[in-house]
Amino acid sequence: MIKYFIYCRKSSEDEERQILSIEAQLAELREYAKQNGIFVVREFVECKTAKEPGREIFNQMLSEIEKGNAEGILAWNPDRLARNSIDGGKIIYLVDTGKVASLKFPTFWFEPTPQGKFMLSVAFGQAKYYTDNLRENILRGIRQKIRRGELSAKAPIGYFNEPRLRTIEPDRNTFKKVKKILWAFASGKYTLTAIQSKMFSLGLIGKDGKPPHLSTIQSILTNPFYYGHFKYRNEIHQGSHKPMISKKLFDKIQQALKDNSKPRHSKKDKGFLFLGFAKCGECGYCITAERKIKKNGKKYTYYRCTKKSKIQKCSQNRFLREEKLAEQVKEICQKVSLSDDWQEKYLKKVDEWEKENCTLSNLFAQNLKTELNKVKTKIQRLTDAYLEGGFELSEFQQNKNALMARKKDIEEKLSDFERKGNNWLGLVRNWIIEANQAKNLALTENFAEMKNFLKKIGSDCTIASQKLSIDFKKPWNYLYFAKQNKVLEAKTKAKGSYFLPLQTRGEAPSDAENQVNRKMWTWRESNPHQSNANALFYH
Repeated sequence: MIKYFIYCRKSSEDEERQILSIEAQLAELREYAKQNGIFVVREFVECKTAKEPGREIFNQMLSEIEKGNAEGILAWNPDRLARNSIDGGKIIYLVDTGKVASLKFPTFWFEPTPQGKFMLSVAFGQAKYYTDNLRENILRGIRQKIRRGELSAKAPIGYFNEPRLRTIEPDRNTFKKVKKILWAFASGKYTLTAIQSKMFSLGLIGKDGKPPHLSTIQSILTNPFYYGHFKYRNEIHQGSHKPMISKKLFDKIQQALKDNSKPRHSKKDKGFLFLGFAKCGECGYCITAERKIKKNGKKYTYYRCTKKSKIQKCSQNRFLREEKLAEQVKEICQKVSLSDDWQEKYLKKVDEWEKENCTLSNLFAQNLKTELNKVKTKIQRLTDAYLEGGFELSEFQQNKNALMARKKDIEEKLSDFERKGNNWLGLVRNWIIEANQAKNLALTENFAEMKNFLKKIGSDCTIASQKLSIDFKKPWNYLYFAKQNKVLEAKTKAKGSYFLPLQTRGEAPSDAENQVNRKMWTWRESNPHQSNANALFYH
């Protein structure tokens, strides 16, 4: 008597999907075996798709057949056994070699004859065709959803998949909570572990009822879906869903993630005033601090490079005394400050700009729209070039993702500008007042506040040859360059902007500060038709 194995399979590995499929197959096959006197020695059940080879239980069953533990297979349909050419070929080969003497299907006839094997191969081919055709239809639907700006996947936390409209909508139970988490992390005051605790306190938990894993939190913080785009197969696309945050805030989150990966200092390091403030200007590694006691009993604090680089040998051997570093910090604060007289003059200049702002605002908005159209054209040309074979997929995705990010930045700037209108004038006023306060700060001995102020308005603080240098953000870099009287350097670092030469025919400036402050306010974009300080805050 021929011994048979029963083989049942469902495509999904999810226990909640197609659960009745296995039960129905087993019930039907057991009844079929009983009615036809089929001797079943073992049942194999598997929850895995057959469109690709590599099913563990299926291969185990074939191995048992090759050992001679059974000579027949009972399955509901040939497509339960194979939907790919490799597994289908294995079954036919076992029939050819006599290892499989019989195949039984309640819905399909088979005999180990040339005609029977031909019909079996046709059945396997039809199963493969069905899978391939279904895949193409699904991909076509996915591509259409992407064109509409819809993510064809499970919605991230804070959103849910709307089953009726088949869209992704904000989840009123978690949307505001996730938004609160993103804002909190963007502040730079939280580590991933701290955010994990905060999410748990807000009720944002994993499926197991425990706090989300750090890898899950990392994926949330780097998901472009939250600012209105989404990633599909490593390619960024424009989404039609409601954004949770702005692209600007998303960029702050990425910077906070970058800063979060840097080593943190232990509590014993808090006694050093400027620890963690700067890095080595030569090798890029951290500046550490140490105290030394001289013979006279006085304690001195020195700062030096840690020299931890194993690739680049650092030549910064000299130590920098804390007193000298403090003087340099004070001097730099003075170089980005405004006197009381010039604060009053600058504020009057802002009042004049308010009167002439209408035309300039329209011109600035038009420039943003022109730049946005240029980026859209580049994206279209890049896509056309890729379709024509001009780019590899990875190169296309990298270039497109960068353009999509730039497009989102411009759209948000334009939206902010149209919504806020003359708000840039308020930003200029606040900056003037803050620059004036920097003058008063430089006169104090509060070096902790000076350090925080410089970290706020600048980046990449470095020490090389015992000299502190800082790259200032807009608009502080213009004021700094003007005070340094480095017109050529300003032209280079301001990305196409420059300071017009000071016109002093018939009169001379009363002092150096008057000269640099006049120079600052004669600043124009390289385009002579676009003017003034709105570019400092919106460009």
